[in-house]
Amino acid sequence: MRHGMVNRKLGRTTSHRLAMFRNQLASLIDKERIITTLPKAKELKPQIERLITLGRNDSVHNRRNAARQINDDALVAKLFDTLGPRFSDRPGGYTRIVKLGTRRGDAAEMAILEFVGYELPAEEKKAAPAASKKAKGKAKEEPEPEAEAPAAEEEKPKKKAAAKKPAAKKKAEEKPAAKPKKPAAKKKKEE
Repeated sequence: MRHGMVNRKLGRTTSHRLAMFRNQLASLIDKERIITTLPKAKELKPQIERLITLGRNDSVHNRRNAARQINDDALVAKLFDTLGPRFSDRPGGYTRIVKLGTRRGDAAEMAILEFVGYELPAEEKKAAPAASKKAKGKAKEEPEPEAEAPAAEEEKPKKKAAAKKPAAKKKAEEKPAAKPKKPAAKKKKEE
């Protein structure tokens, strides 16, 4: 009989697997969102949900149980001071898994494991719309630069030519130093 075959081994020894999950739990509590492979995210979800359930009831016993999994006192404090009260009204399901698709290198399925209600920081929010506005703006600006294109094109080659001249001078300065080495090698071959 195959009793106790619940968890995935993920190709790791027991100690490596437990250490990896502790590190991922700490990162998830700290950042509130991690990107990992789908099987790891599925294994990590029940563990973090148990910790959040502990964090809902702040007691010395629960803090010690949480500290068994998380070795950083600041993260244990965050679990009980911010995350536990945030989910106090929710009966479960504190995290979600969002599938990202396959990773380019080894085609592993990737996923985001994040807390429900997680919002991107303000910097990332501003960067994402700005990138889309730039793409839209470029499509709209294409007809306008055509009228100004001759003036713009004349300035650009001058800048490029000016940039190339110092590089050419540097190469010219390097070549005389390299030339004496070649005749010396020829003399050795002749002798």
